[in-house]
Amino acid sequence: MSESGIPDISVIICSHNPRPEYLQRTLAALQAQSLPKHQWELLLVDNASQPPLAQRQDLSWHPQGRHVFEAALGLTPARMRGIAEARGNWLVFVDDDNVLAGDYLANVIALAASHPRLAVLGAGTLQPEFEISPPAELKPLLSMLALRDAEAPRRSNNPQESAALPCGAGLSVRREIAAQCAALVEKLKTCVVLDRKGGELFSHGDDLFSWAAARAGFEFGIFPELRITHLIGAGRLNQAYFLRLIYYHAFSHGILHYLLAGDRPRRAGWGRRLRLIPHALRRGVFSARCQRGWLQGEDRAANLIAENNLQPLFQPAPNAQK
Repeated sequence: MSESGIPDISVIICSHNPRPEYLQRTLAALQAQSLPKHQWELLLVDNASQPPLAQRQDLSWHPQGRHVFEAALGLTPARMRGIAEARGNWLVFVDDDNVLAGDYLANVIALAASHPRLAVLGAGTLQPEFEISPPAELKPLLSMLALRDAEAPRRSNNPQESAALPCGAGLSVRREIAAQCAALVEKLKTCVVLDRKGGELFSHGDDLFSWAAARAGFEFGIFPELRITHLIGAGRLNQAYFLRLIYYHAFSHGILHYLLAGDRPRRAGWGRRLRLIPHALRRGVFSARCQRGWLQGEDRAANLIAENNLQPLFQPAPNAQK
């Protein structure tokens, strides 16, 4: 903790009706962190869970642990509440199915100190712990479940460089950049496209932190020493879930990259749809259905942009690395 009494880190867990055993493991990993507890605070943001998490999760083990309630359903409102409530110099977002390595928070502090131009840090090592073995046809798609195994750090100031973009699991951001991201969310709130909301699998809200960092002249990056085990339940390891995930991913990507960088999503014309037939013959029906889901997501994004006459907010940050 700094001399002003401000914690070095605020850990923010945003949770909506979590699996109790997964959340318990997330909290147990935080309780075992090597970084002394006086250097960080813990906020458990309850996003309209039933029953409320405050009635069933004891945070008394942490001297700076507290419950926060956010009634507006969705990961984005929960994150914005966490940003507003947090006091730390760095904010670390932890999902309720993440098991952080014991040195995770200490490594965030060390990396921030050694890389002063970095404003967003992410886990370079995100290993799965599957409840059931993934079916063979899903294995090429598992990276969509926020899995990563980087052999070396990746840093950039170009948000189009996806390999360096931190994902939400363990994402760590400077307080001032988190505030700028919250302001960016306000500009984007006319379109409900940011992150999960109930059963809707909107995505790419994580990317906003890196966009905000780049526009402020900072870098973002991922680091192998930031290690997380991602607990993945059986309900996410089926074709139906991945088809929904692909559709929402394409939709959110299309909207956000148009608003932030002016990249207009392509419409799913008949030519693109007809090419699904030979694709199915070559690579199978499920692969073709995945492609169709992507086309449908892009098409919905293009239609929403046209129907609402949306305009890009700004162009990419100047002097971005290509």
